[in-house]
Amino acid sequence: MSEDGRHPGLSRGLTNYGDSDFARYLRLANARSMGYSTSMLRKPVVGIASTYSEFNNCHRSVPDLVQAVKRGVLAAGGLPLEFPTISLGEPYLNPTALFFRNLMAMDTEEMVRGQPMDAVVLIGGCDKTVPAQLMGALSAGLPAIQLVTGPQSTNRWRGERLGACTDCRRFWARFRAGELNQDEIDEVEGQLVATAGTCAVMGTASTMASLSEALGMMLPGTATIPAVHADRLRAAEATGAAAMNLLRTGIRIGDVITEKSIENAIRVLLAIGGSTNAIIHLTAIAGRAGIKVSLERMNELSDTTPVLVDLKPTGPFYMEDLHEAGGIGAVLRELKPLLHLDCMTVTGETLEQRLAAEARYVDRNVVRTLDAPLQPVGGLVALFGSLAPRGAILKRAAADPALFEKEARAIVFTSLEDLAARIDDPDLDVEPDDFLVLQNAGPLSPTAMPEAGYLPIPQKLARAGIKDMVRISDARMSGTAYGTIVLHVTPDAASGGPLAFVRTGDRIRISVADRRIDLLVDEAELAQRRQTTKLAASVPPRGYARLFHREILLADEGCDFRSLTAHPTRD
Repeated sequence: MSEDGRHPGLSRGLTNYGDSDFARYLRLANARSMGYSTSMLRKPVVGIASTYSEFNNCHRSVPDLVQAVKRGVLAAGGLPLEFPTISLGEPYLNPTALFFRNLMAMDTEEMVRGQPMDAVVLIGGCDKTVPAQLMGALSAGLPAIQLVTGPQSTNRWRGERLGACTDCRRFWARFRAGELNQDEIDEVEGQLVATAGTCAVMGTASTMASLSEALGMMLPGTATIPAVHADRLRAAEATGAAAMNLLRTGIRIGDVITEKSIENAIRVLLAIGGSTNAIIHLTAIAGRAGIKVSLERMNELSDTTPVLVDLKPTGPFYMEDLHEAGGIGAVLRELKPLLHLDCMTVTGETLEQRLAAEARYVDRNVVRTLDAPLQPVGGLVALFGSLAPRGAILKRAAADPALFEKEARAIVFTSLEDLAARIDDPDLDVEPDDFLVLQNAGPLSPTAMPEAGYLPIPQKLARAGIKDMVRISDARMSGTAYGTIVLHVTPDAASGGPLAFVRTGDRIRISVADRRIDLLVDEAELAQRRQTTKLAASVPPRGYARLFHREILLADEGCDFRSLTAHPTRD
């Protein structure tokens, strides 16, 4: 047992040799080789999940954060022990980081469960990392606290403020439209990502950091601290001390992540105009606790939750501006009448107690008030209909309302390869009023649901000044992207959903007001197409890809593995 007599420390989960005394003796003998004193080896153990990787610039600062967490743990009387896990850097992974999210969640869960620790600090940042860590830690069940790497700081190019990755996409669109030459786009490339940290806008990484704080899994005020600010290191030290306090109070991760706190997080997601990816991640996190996230319920929350935050990709501001404007605490205080205030947080306080203690300056240009919001309804909406029987997602906060009620001709691309081959063909039969449709980019496709839903405007239309079109797919979209884009169409094409049977020239109707998206093709014709269409899904021959294909749930269930959820439902 540890010195306080309550926490097993290094005596937790002894290796099974059939002799527990021998197992303890052997473990401590090996631990002594690390140079620890006897008194240190008797202390409660706080594991530190480190996601440092040279393939992940978002996590460049992780070693410094680990050292700061260790200071906090040591000062509070614990023994900090760092251990590595998989690190997910979105731009570096093939086919997509989502493909590896569940593998990272498994890695995190088993290392937290299998190694002798009394609590764990989860350090991560890039897109799929935070949800993977929360999923794994929730399944492991120990006291846990999240620490994010923080957002990048912005930079300048020819007097214009830049931040990854909304500005990446904006400048690339200008390059495709012929407004920038090769030398200019090369210059922009060198200026877009100037510091360590996650994307500087309200992309998926920043969204998940914000939602982690809303869930109560992070110290108040720490979601938005820039990665390079000294306050980020001070937050890490405080996080280490807070992990020790979790042991003293007995608060476990399942006491913090509950049905009510998940609903609070959805409210915040809607209010900050956050990434569409987040609804998949929240659904997966909730699923580890047996909590169902309903897209119908999300619509109800969206209709009563206004957009309060004016960040890119929809507004002019960046994450560093949100931090200076009051951070997620300012958003939570505005949403207070809509939240479940009795939710427990990792500080040992309820959300109500946390908000009562806060009194910070708020910049109302960045964070609006509840009675004077940016938009009266939430940033996301789910659509249902004959094209998406189990739902699809539209980020209406980043879309053109003029396209919300529309019927048009479908221009279909059967795969990412088909899209790449034809989208810029000058002979492509496409008009500005058409709907671009991408098939076979969902969870069961060979590409495992990449962020390919942001279909580029066909080059000949882009050069004619067209900035937006309705785009429909079973893929995901980066939280840094924008446009009238319908995503996560479920069931996906590869599993035999209606999307698989759309043909160029078909009519599709979208109605955001009615929450509908319908394929206007009669049932007899669809039945014939079902008989003659070969689905893209194929079983990989071996390894993790085979496991992924066998276990993956669809988007409306969070794309987790069915054997890892508390209540799997995939047929």
